[in-house]
Amino acid sequence: MKKFAITDIRALEIIDNRGMPTARVNVCVDHKFWGKADVPCGSSTGSHEAREIRDGNARYRGKGVRKAIENIHDILLPKLRGLDASRQQEIDYLMLELDGTGNKSKLGANAILGVSLAVAVAAAAAGRLPLYQYLNADARVLPVPQASLINGGLHAGNDLDIQEFCVMPIGAETFGESVRILCEIFYHLKDVLLEKLGKNATNSSEDGGFAPPISSTRRALDLLLEAVHRSAYTDKVVYGLDFAATGFYNPEKDQYNFEGSQKTRDELVEFIKQLLDDYPSIVSIEDPLHENDLEGMKILTQEFSDHLIIGDDMFATNIKRIQKGLELGAANATLCKVNQIGTLTEALETVNFARQNNFAVVMSERSGETEDSILSDISVAFNAALFKSGGIRGSDRGTNYNRFIEIETELGPSAVYAGKNYRL
Repeated sequence: MKKFAITDIRALEIIDNRGMPTARVNVCVDHKFWGKADVPCGSSTGSHEAREIRDGNARYRGKGVRKAIENIHDILLPKLRGLDASRQQEIDYLMLELDGTGNKSKLGANAILGVSLAVAVAAAAAGRLPLYQYLNADARVLPVPQASLINGGLHAGNDLDIQEFCVMPIGAETFGESVRILCEIFYHLKDVLLEKLGKNATNSSEDGGFAPPISSTRRALDLLLEAVHRSAYTDKVVYGLDFAATGFYNPEKDQYNFEGSQKTRDELVEFIKQLLDDYPSIVSIEDPLHENDLEGMKILTQEFSDHLIIGDDMFATNIKRIQKGLELGAANATLCKVNQIGTLTEALETVNFARQNNFAVVMSERSGETEDSILSDISVAFNAALFKSGGIRGSDRGTNYNRFIEIETELGPSAVYAGKNYRL
């Protein structure tokens, strides 16, 4: 029997932080080493993402994942049993072959990804290594957390159109210090919201930030900046915005329903330009235009080349999509969400391709997460300098913050906090 032979795969249906079903996959190596992985799921999903399989019946309003789990047990397990779990690329490519579609819609990206991740965790356990070190012996970078402290869009029950208002503590010396900075800003932000807007303003969003009853981008930024000022960290943080513009784009009219009026692309671009001029501490904007507007992204990239202009829905962690952006000069950074592409191997290939072409890489959680901290290990393995980490509250968000702190402690003197080098 091969040293790291896969001997069993067991999957079950669990729920994520939104009460939405997802898959938990357990892979066994050599009859004794188990690796577990939960599959993250998005709320604001782009059309270019790999496709999950959902049951479509009355259970969970059609969102159950029993079909995906059946595919794991009935199709993937028989083909993977006996294979060497340390041969990650070979296993991932075999699953892609078994699926045979361009977007993983036959077996389901949720089925394939769950197995892909759990295989890596099991192999790391068999090798008696932490996952980040198993994936990369030179893993040492702790990312700057891009923490979403105010939310709108599809992630919140308010009238803010922009989905995430993020704080990035680039002035911290360590990841542990960055967490303290974020927590203290979070406390002050709660005080500011309570004083100015009342207790309803301190309600939580899907991402663990606040969802205040406001509709103005500038109002949200001013509240956030006041909280940072009260915490005395103005010189240690910068800001990022995730517009998630596809969520408020009307394709029939080719206009954006934004802040109570309909805007053309040129009008929204002008709004963004003015916003970045007025708030110079904003250094990052994500999906400022809808997912297929590469030409508009080119305009913004040329105008603000010193900013991170990030494609999320636009690129969907897909090399072919990033190649289109490169050809046009649209964007200079990409998000990496492992469930957008569907295997660990493809996520790593995308990260390597992006870096080879001078694109910054931002690792990211999804709105639908569990207490699984696997994305922290993957981020460190990829030496990512930025990590979209959600807000502060909730075990689904805290688990990754805490895992990064553990990893930083384990690495000791070799750990490097990305800090002001967040564009790497």
